[in-house]
Amino acid sequence: MSEKLQDIINQQQDQIDPEENMDDIVQLVGFVIGEEEFSVPILSIQEIIKPIDWTRVPRTPEYVLGVFNLRGTVIPLIDLRLKFGLRSEKMTENSRFMVMKNETETAGFVIDRLTEAIRLKKQEIGPAPETSMQEKTMIEGVGKQNDKILTILKVDKLLARDF
Repeated sequence: MSEKLQDIINQQQDQIDPEENMDDIVQLVGFVIGEEEFSVPILSIQEIIKPIDWTRVPRTPEYVLGVFNLRGTVIPLIDLRLKFGLRSEKMTENSRFMVMKNETETAGFVIDRLTEAIRLKKQEIGPAPETSMQEKTMIEGVGKQNDKILTILKVDKLLARDF
């Protein structure tokens, strides 16, 4: 497990109230792409690493930067800035590769920076905003935390291979 992911899990543990029913809590990891903050469920993250070398793969969409080798496993690398329609930017010291997984897929995503471990009560999460293409939306829901709104992404949609 990467040091960054362990730090986030430790933050989550520090926030646990023994009186809280864990079934009513959603644990998320927050990150920034461009000017927006997003989050994904912590259990969907395999690890978070500093950027490493990757190899470009020809004839893939622009947002697929290529593949990288993570301890013997070749993983596709997706630039979330490009996937979300933003312009690409050079990686900084805050940039990270967030490796996410579900039952069948694993991929690495370039994020601009991590923010924090987030614990929300299920009642603090509203549905995704209605769009004309509801079945294609990447938004799972919208969380309300203090004075900010947090977009929760669908990991399965992020990992879906459309290339």
